[in-house]
Amino acid sequence: MKYQLKLRPEASADVAEAFSWYEEQRPGLGVEFEDELHRTFGYIRDMPLASRLMHQSVRRALVHRFPFSVYYSVTDDLIEIRAVLHYRRRPRTWRRRA
Repeated sequence: MKYQLKLRPEASADVAEAFSWYEEQRPGLGVEFEDELHRTFGYIRDMPLASRLMHQSVRRALVHRFPFSVYYSVTDDLIEIRAVLHYRRRPRTWRRRA
């Protein structure tokens, strides 16, 4: 089955914030973060049910090289990215994004 991947506005804001922070640390690091994030999105699209179930229908995939988690849910042919959060953020932040 071919899944459509959709980022919620909050998740897009998470990505933009992380990108900016990494670019401030070292030019080009934000691009490296985005590359790893897109690899993670590809993994999620290819095997949406392989990641750990965190709560009810929300799953978590880890981003390689960077301390971030992608929280998402799968319904029919849609994968909805709810949050892209740093490990140190409150782990239940994504739950408020129901």
